[in-house]
Amino acid sequence: MVTYSKSFFCMRQPLIRLLTLCTLLLAFFNPLFAQDDQTPFAYSIRKTAFVTHGAVVSAHPLASHAGVEILRQGGNAFDAAITTQLVLAVVYPAAGNIGGGGFMVAHTAAGKNIALDYRETAPAAATRDMYLDAQGNPRTDLSQNGHLASGIPGTIAGIFEELRYAKLPFSRLIQPAIDLAEKGFAITASEARGLNYTQKAFRKYNTVLPAFIKEGGWKSGDTLIQKDLARTLGRIRDQGAKGFYEGETARLIVEEMQRGKGILTAADLRDYKAKERQATVFPYKQYSIITMPLPSSGGVILQQMMKMVEDQPMQSYGFESLKSVHLMTEVERLAYADRAQYLGDRDFYSVPVDTLTSQAYLQRRMASFLPDKAGNSKDIGAGQLSPKSEETTHFDVVDDDGNAVSITTTLNGGYGSKVVVGGAGFFLNNEMDDFSVKPGVPNMYGAVGNEANAIAPGKRMLSSMTPTLVLDKGKVFLVVGTPGGTTITTSVFQTLVDILDFGLSTEDAVNRPKFHHQWLPDSLYVEAAFPSYTREQLTNMGYKISQRGTIGRTEVIRVKQGQGGTHQLEAVGDGRGDDSADGY
Repeated sequence: MVTYSKSFFCMRQPLIRLLTLCTLLLAFFNPLFAQDDQTPFAYSIRKTAFVTHGAVVSAHPLASHAGVEILRQGGNAFDAAITTQLVLAVVYPAAGNIGGGGFMVAHTAAGKNIALDYRETAPAAATRDMYLDAQGNPRTDLSQNGHLASGIPGTIAGIFEELRYAKLPFSRLIQPAIDLAEKGFAITASEARGLNYTQKAFRKYNTVLPAFIKEGGWKSGDTLIQKDLARTLGRIRDQGAKGFYEGETARLIVEEMQRGKGILTAADLRDYKAKERQATVFPYKQYSIITMPLPSSGGVILQQMMKMVEDQPMQSYGFESLKSVHLMTEVERLAYADRAQYLGDRDFYSVPVDTLTSQAYLQRRMASFLPDKAGNSKDIGAGQLSPKSEETTHFDVVDDDGNAVSITTTLNGGYGSKVVVGGAGFFLNNEMDDFSVKPGVPNMYGAVGNEANAIAPGKRMLSSMTPTLVLDKGKVFLVVGTPGGTTITTSVFQTLVDILDFGLSTEDAVNRPKFHHQWLPDSLYVEAAFPSYTREQLTNMGYKISQRGTIGRTEVIRVKQGQGGTHQLEAVGDGRGDDSADGY
């Protein structure tokens, strides 16, 4: 933090006094201003930002601030997104990453929709039954923790694909992340709790003790310094994507795999490619919704859920009333049953997306809905097709020109596989658990899968990440997304309905209690603050209610279009975490 000494106010030389004041003010208003090596970067959490030029909302205030500084320097939304993502890899190690993957959905000022897939892929040595023992029993301990749990990381490849739409030199975009890794930053109380909770796992699964282990435990305000990560980021700055997928960093990854009996190889890294895909776009009333296609399940089931409620009188039902929660829960049940049966990587499996999202099919699915009785997942499975037929992070960016970027990126579980690459300083993902290890066997989020999501070399595992944009009359109106495993798509669904149908404020849509149903297990999950009277009515209707911890950490930017191309931006960070909004 900035402090003022008495001698400052007694200075007699005007020039020195002026220069000193400028320096102090710069340090005060810019937390990323270079400080001495012993001073952690200071910051504060800001939950809402009402601005007129550009805004960023992410899981950490330092990341949001860094993105906004790039906007101030003349960068566009893509520049800011790259910086935000790289800073999250430093300041939010539980989910921010360079050892994982993700999806970007964007809409440019020129009207182009972009969907970028940098989801991890299975290594070449992966096999369908690699997590089954000799008796055919699933070894989810191997798919969820340790070296064998990691898919080929896609984040850095994705960032360099994003760079094609950016304006500023990459060296400028990555430098804030390097500085934070090199000099350190003060961790929050929640970060300290997360690191302390995982200390035992860090010791168990790492062959080289990482910077995240601290004798005596972490506490709020401690400085986390990551020298190895700073050097890795420096190689990426100087060598581009090859600074990660080849050379020294690739060597360190492969050596880590060899020490831990993993299967990821130098060839796996060298051959990885991010893919630009056609964005999923569908109408909802007067709006256009843009989201991510497969291997994100969100592009299918979000569309299903929105279409199944579109013709219902949601506004008259009211927010979190018995009627609205009952309807939305049954819609979620139907969509997640289809997810388990039919969804996977379309590059490997023929998924009948057009049929699953058709009005005729969805009308048949809704025929099972009973307005006065809870459904039963034993009786309600995936729909019949005709022969023709929790840990992640999200951030949003909108710039002064009207470009909008929505990115969800992940290691899968908190701190991924718990493995830090020795000498490179970053966590590897545990995304292999997002495949169907065995038909009908749930993954760490309780989701089940089938043949469509079976393991195969080079295949992308099915994801719940659902970065989403909403256009109104062709202009960006909402930028939305959240972490949360299988709760991601239901949280996005509820946030959209809350704003578009119930007319909730942005802040209420983000922070009011959420609920979730995913077909199996057959339980309606609610947050602690969920209305007790609605909970009681749902129980009487036949629902099994399970109270759980927080559901997601939703980030939203709402855009109000003005005259002459101007706009007002409202950015809201979720109160469930350290999420922070920033802008100018």
